Amino acid sequence: MAVDIERRDAVAVITLNRQEALNAMSPEQLDALEERLREADTDPAVGAIVLTGAGPKAFCAGADIGHMREATPDEARAFARRGHDVADLIEHMDTPVVAAVNGYALGGGCEMALACDVRVCSDNARFSQPEITLGILPGWGGTQRLARATSLGFAKEMILTGRAAKADEALAKGLVNHVYTADELMDKAVELAASIARQPAWAAAAAKRMCNLALGGDKAEALAREVDTFALAFTTPDQREGMAAFLDKRTPNFSRG
Repeated sequence: MAVDIERRDAVAVITLNRQEALNAMSPEQLDALEERLREADTDPAVGAIVLTGAGPKAFCAGADIGHMREATPDEARAFARRGHDVADLIEHMDTPVVAAVNGYALGGGCEMALACDVRVCSDNARFSQPEITLGILPGWGGTQRLARATSLGFAKEMILTGRAAKADEALAKGLVNHVYTADELMDKAVELAASIARQPAWAAAAAKRMCNLALGGDKAEALAREVDTFALAFTTPDQREGMAAFLDKRTPNFSRG
């Protein structure tokens, strides 16, 4: 299979493994990625996911150009919709996802990273949306998520020129949270994911949903929903345990269900 999964305690590491094509996304790999994501998201023992690419060269070189080259508009629409489905799953699933970007994150690969909740990268990482150089534009959410993760001007520059951003620029623009050496990237990504996985599952999923609303259209509605969801947290045993542990000066024993 072109997508692997392994467990590191409460963290599921999902690896795009198609090194001969720099982990480029074929329809079959999209299907396999969705299967692995759903597998991890429905596992009550998994509190966070790390998404990465196999090998030292690439996180993901994007959508498979060979598949798209002769596509009709209807076929292109279907392929774009399929990429959107998987990116939307990453963004909206309950389990938080950390992207560990090693090497190239191009086109659809950059878009899959953008769908993740947190991004970290190696110092040799390169991010780009080069679709315009192919006569098209980003089709898996890049026109929206890149601007929301960074700024509208930076997103337009990358998308309209197709140029790549190196790791240091990606950090400065807010595209990634941390930059590490290639040797330490995975350990640091898993360490970050493990710190998320230690938190109560219900609260983490709810907080993820509320944070996503911050970039929506209706701020007042989103803030009202935040109040409602905050109140709902107080119906959970984890709220009682978390606050009791704080007052008792001990480590909380949160449920994972």
